[in-house]
Amino acid sequence: MPPRGVWGASAHATWTTAEAWLGRPLEANPSPDEMITRYLAAFGPASAADMRAWSGLTGLREVVERLRPRLRAFQDEHGHELFDLPDAPRPDPDTEAPPRFLPFYDNVLLSHADRTRIIAKGRGAQLFPADGLLVGPVLIDGFVGARWKVAREGGKAILIVEPFGRLRRQDRAALADDGRRLLLFAAADARTNEVRLASLA
Repeated sequence: MPPRGVWGASAHATWTTAEAWLGRPLEANPSPDEMITRYLAAFGPASAADMRAWSGLTGLREVVERLRPRLRAFQDEHGHELFDLPDAPRPDPDTEAPPRFLPFYDNVLLSHADRTRIIAKGRGAQLFPADGLLVGPVLIDGFVGARWKVAREGGKAILIVEPFGRLRRQDRAALADDGRRLLLFAAADARTNEVRLASLA
């Protein structure tokens, strides 16, 4: 329970029950239908396998079939059936996707069985450098195209961005701008900060 992991510090984990944290008992008969529609509101379109990967629950195909009249169905390029809420936003495929720094273990990466929708095959290993330090993914044009971490040099905080390939000039500028804002949050105590583009080790 928080506060446990805070920026720049750590402590022993403290545990409690969900009931104590929420201040009320858990639902005696929770609704999988509501859970799946809330999942789709955040991460749709998604397949039944995606829903299972996110929730850890089995038997969701039956739930999806029950919800089918309330959902919109699609097919991906491999012929898999995907579901979404009828009124969910669906941008044009050519819509620009600006670079975005994602937190460690972000559900955008973890909430789908087929992660090639957001990270190319073979790129996953690059999110785990040899020194074992935790790094965060960076989206470039909607796909994981770099990793980031914050390093300290005295009173200076450095956001190190390691692209997986060549970056366009506008992406470099956007990363520098977004990176400065990230440092104001992640290293608010630093006297100075810097965004540094570096080659993969």
